Amino acid sequence: MQFKHAPAAVSAVFDDPNLMSAAGLVPMLRLARSAGLDELARERLSVPTDKGANAGAKVMSLVAGMLAGADSIDDMNLLRHGGMGRLFDRTYTPSTLGSFLREFRFGHVRQLDAVASRVLANLASAAPLLRVRAGERVMVDLDDTIIEVHGYQKQGASFGYSGVRGLNALIATASTSASAPVILGQRLRQGKTGSPKGAARIVGDALATLRRTGVAAGARPLLRADSAFYGHATIGTAIKAGADVSVTVRMDPAVKAAIATIPDDAWEMIEYTDSIRDEATGQLISKAEVAEIDFTAFRSRKKAERVAGRLVVRRIPDLNPAQAEQPTLFDTWRHHAFFTTTKTDDMDTVVADKTHRAHAIIEQVHADLKAGPLAHLPCGVFTANSAWLVLAVIAFNLTRTAGIIADRVGRLARATTATIRRTLIHVPARLARSARRITLHLPEAWPWQNAFTQLFTITHAPPPVAAV
Repeated sequence: MQFKHAPAAVSAVFDDPNLMSAAGLVPMLRLARSAGLDELARERLSVPTDKGANAGAKVMSLVAGMLAGADSIDDMNLLRHGGMGRLFDRTYTPSTLGSFLREFRFGHVRQLDAVASRVLANLASAAPLLRVRAGERVMVDLDDTIIEVHGYQKQGASFGYSGVRGLNALIATASTSASAPVILGQRLRQGKTGSPKGAARIVGDALATLRRTGVAAGARPLLRADSAFYGHATIGTAIKAGADVSVTVRMDPAVKAAIATIPDDAWEMIEYTDSIRDEATGQLISKAEVAEIDFTAFRSRKKAERVAGRLVVRRIPDLNPAQAEQPTLFDTWRHHAFFTTTKTDDMDTVVADKTHRAHAIIEQVHADLKAGPLAHLPCGVFTANSAWLVLAVIAFNLTRTAGIIADRVGRLARATTATIRRTLIHVPARLARSARRITLHLPEAWPWQNAFTQLFTITHAPPPVAAV
């Protein structure tokens, strides 16, 4: 592509009050309002002083800025250009929104958690966020990630397990084979916090939110997590809430002893569709062997707190990294094991192993959030950053819903936030008024015109008539 005009024939002037760069905010905020975001925030948030006034409108503004690509307080100026003031009421200044966030305390963050949970339930009733086939389980994935921060004024920031200075965000997601993940729960913690701290609480909250959506009424949901969350508090909470678990175990003496009792003829060969790289040797692995054995977790605890299940073990040859091509005299193996309470009739050994490895899908959610509002945490106050995380989760679930509404059977239904933003939100428009009506004039031949029209039409449809 080449520019077809001489440079002297082109000039740029910022002087049109009827232009806007993100016309997709119109259906997105209609969707947020239909999910009750502003009303729930107004009813449930009790942020004090005049800075907490009009909480519903300020929450809507912050979420709108994140939908438009804001990853800092100053970026909220995205909402104050061209014709935005003609379409939206109360487009607050960044300083006002920053003051609002800095007034949050831990209790207000928990109030905002409740808002996010109920907004997700309302979105699930408006669109099939989690499509569950007959007999299928909803997969609930739990994992934490370090959000890197810079400067010494960030409360709670420190060097965690990754060696990166930052804050620790614990995320719980839900997904199915036909649906991309949505976020059920979130919690921001100090950077030096161990992964399992507070995990039991967020597991309980996440499973309660999942029940509120009504999509897990059939088979028991399955909680998947890595070895950091292998503890009685987390697993016991999940089982008490009506879920099964699939959690990687640490290779402690009890696990090693159980693996040693697996007979040689019990191992079954599996082949990976795509080769994976072994973390220890760096070599690509295309096949492995799996087996299982009955196992009771937490035997050192009192009898009522022990959990019976299955220990599923995957083994691969333990090669010397320096002599990977030279065969060894005896076969040696490296074992990876996880504990699950699923029944063998529901998931055999191979299926259970494949299902557990799909836990890595939560890393896509972490990457999605860090490519958007969590590129960095914008405030020095820890509770303000905690509220920022909750608002980022609300924006994430809104974009997921918008993609499904706009293109239920196409690629937007499983697209990342960046793709939704590029195709459905960052649509330039010119406002025109006539007969007390506002018309958005959008670009001709916009590649995603049909999807945008679908989203706009559904979100602007009148509410259904209540039955008498």
